[in-house]
Amino acid sequence: MSLLDERVPAVLLRIDRNPFHHGTLGAVRSLGRAGVEVHLVADCAGSPVRRSRYVCRIHPPPAPGASAGEIAAALRRVAARVARPAVLIALDDASAVAAARLRAELAPAYLLPQQPGALPGRVADKAELAGVCAAAAVPHPVTLVPDSAEDAAAAAWRLGLPVVAKWSRPWLVPDGSGLRSTVVVNSARQARELYLRSAEAGSSLLLQTFLPPGPDRDWFFHGYADRSGAVRAGGPGRKQLAWPRGAGLTAVGRWTPNPQVQALAERLTGELGYRGIFDLDFRRCGSTGRYHLLDFNPRPGAQFRLFADSAGLDVVRALHLDLTHRPLPDGVPLPGREFVVENYAPLNALRPASGERELAWHAADDRAPGRALWALWGRHAAGRLTGRLRQRPVRRDLTDDLSEDFSDDISDDFSDDEKASSC
Repeated sequence: MSLLDERVPAVLLRIDRNPFHHGTLGAVRSLGRAGVEVHLVADCAGSPVRRSRYVCRIHPPPAPGASAGEIAAALRRVAARVARPAVLIALDDASAVAAARLRAELAPAYLLPQQPGALPGRVADKAELAGVCAAAAVPHPVTLVPDSAEDAAAAAWRLGLPVVAKWSRPWLVPDGSGLRSTVVVNSARQARELYLRSAEAGSSLLLQTFLPPGPDRDWFFHGYADRSGAVRAGGPGRKQLAWPRGAGLTAVGRWTPNPQVQALAERLTGELGYRGIFDLDFRRCGSTGRYHLLDFNPRPGAQFRLFADSAGLDVVRALHLDLTHRPLPDGVPLPGREFVVENYAPLNALRPASGERELAWHAADDRAPGRALWALWGRHAAGRLTGRLRQRPVRRDLTDDLSEDFSDDISDDFSDDEKASSC
C-alpha cells in the first residue's frame, strides 16, 4: 500500500524549454511509482520524458515569458481536465515564482505550500538573494548591482577580475538571444558590454566576486520545509563531476554528510519562513573554508533523486504527503548514495557501482526513456554543432574549439551551477 494518497493527482509544471531535463523524469517516476496519477504541463517534443510509463497525460505549457494571467489560464484548463484537486509542483524558477503568486487564485483546484507569495521570487532573484543572505548572516559572494555601463566597468575593477556576471532573473532571458544566465567576465569592457544588453535580458546585471572551483568545493543541499517549517527529506551532497567541467550542472553527485552546509540551509529557510521544496548551491572558499551560498532555487533541483532515503522519501514525495496531510515516514539517510546523468557522464554510468546508485535516465521499471535518450541526444548534439559551424568562418584552429563551443552551447540551456532549464 502506498504511503501517498493515490486519490490526489500531481500536476508537474515546466515553462522553460529543454528536452533533456532529467529532474522532470525523476519527479514523474517518483510519484508514478507511488501510485499517483501524474500530469505533465511541459513542452516534451523530442524529449525522452514523454516515453515514461508513469506519465498519465501531457498538457501544453504556457509560452516562455507568459504573463501571470496566461499561466493561470493554462493551469485552469489542466484543472478542468483533471477534474479534482491536485498537488502542483513547479519544476523551474519561472513556474515556481508564478505558482506562489497565484496560490490563492488557483485554490482549491491546486494544493500549494502556504507562504508569502513573493518569497520564491525574492530568493530566486540573484540580486535580492545577496540582501537575504546578509540579513540571515549566511556567507555570499560580494555582489554589486551597477546602474550604468561605466559603473559596471568600474565594479569589475573593484571586485577584481575575473568576476562572475549574472542576470538577476535568469528565467526572463529570451531564447535565441545568445545571452547566458551566468558568465565569467575577464575584462571591464566585457562588463560594460553586458550591461548595455540589460533591457534585452529582461532584468538587472549583477557582478559578483569569483570563487574558483576546485576539489571538494561545490556542494548542494536539497530539502523540503514542511507546514511547521521543519526541513524534511533531502540532505547535503557533493558535486563530484560537473558538465561543463568546473562550473556546470551536476553530472555525478554523492550524498555526503556536511553539518556546516546543513546548518546554513536550515537557518536560512527557518529565518525566511520558507515552505516547500528548495535547492541550494554552495561553493567553499579555498582560502577561508567558508561555504558561500550561490543560488536559492524554490523548486526541486535536477538531481533531487540522489536524496531518496531508506523509506523511499524524497522532496517531491514529501511535498505530496505534507499537502495531503499524511505523515512523512522517518527513513534513514543513505550517505554514499550516488546519482549519475548518463549523457554527461557516460563512463561513470558504465562503471560498476561501488554502492547504491541511481541513473537519471535508465531504470529497470521504466526502460523507454533510457532507450530513447541516445538517439535524441545524438540528434540534439549534431544539430548544435552544425549550427555553430554555420555561424562562424572556417579557420585552421576551428576543430580545437569544437568541444569547448559545444559544451558552451549546451550549458546555455542551464542556470549557473546546477539546473537544467526545462522538460
